[in-house]
Amino acid sequence: MIDAHIHLEQYDSSVAEQMLNELLGNDIETLIAVSMNLDSCLRTEKLTTVYPRVIRAAYGFHPEQPLPSREELKALLEWIGSRSTADFVAVGEIGLPYYSRAEALARGEAFDMDPYIELLDTLLGLAARLGKPVVLHAVYEDALIACDLLEKHGISHAHFHWFKGSEAAITRMIAHGYFISFTPDILYERDIQELALRYPPELVMAETDGPWPFEGVFAGRPTHPSMIHEVAVAWGALHGYSPLKAEEILTANTVRFYNL
Repeated sequence: MIDAHIHLEQYDSSVAEQMLNELLGNDIETLIAVSMNLDSCLRTEKLTTVYPRVIRAAYGFHPEQPLPSREELKALLEWIGSRSTADFVAVGEIGLPYYSRAEALARGEAFDMDPYIELLDTLLGLAARLGKPVVLHAVYEDALIACDLLEKHGISHAHFHWFKGSEAAITRMIAHGYFISFTPDILYERDIQELALRYPPELVMAETDGPWPFEGVFAGRPTHPSMIHEVAVAWGALHGYSPLKAEEILTANTVRFYNL
């Protein structure tokens, strides 16, 4: 199988090395390793040079952090633009800061979304120029803003990772053929299970978003790419697929989306 979204460079280097050495034994072929900022991109790129056939890189700027300065953004855009398009599979992780905004508003603080929307617009423009898919962090009402910007740039290859959102967003995303991916929380979150039943099987992938930790049967366990097998079993059960068939569908979808 393929872990469609993991922050590999966020793991301790010794932990990451052990995980990577365990992949074959856990029937994991590839990891889509997303990035947080330029420093993160550099670390991800370094990992791809050590494990070139296993780690496929995505380069971007995660929205749940302070905005980059003008100079930092310029350096990031120039760096991504200077990479060979064969050396990375997507622009990501990019998106909008739903959780940071919610926390700020809960504290009674103002939060200006406009600079984040402008940043996402810029990064989507880069992806469009490079002809690359995008990996999106855009949940709930932010998904509709992301859809507006995707349509503006004519981007059809969009992966909304660990998506949660309204029926309006879901309907719009399905109409455009945008992909989503499920994490291990599909085993214990009813709203995620309902989304899994609603979303077309041909537009779905499996991810861990590691090293983010999970609850339920995963409580206390370090997040490992092998958990996507359990994601496949849970997703497949909802649709009446055998575990093997579910794994085949999710893997084929990921290969098709990322052109692996």
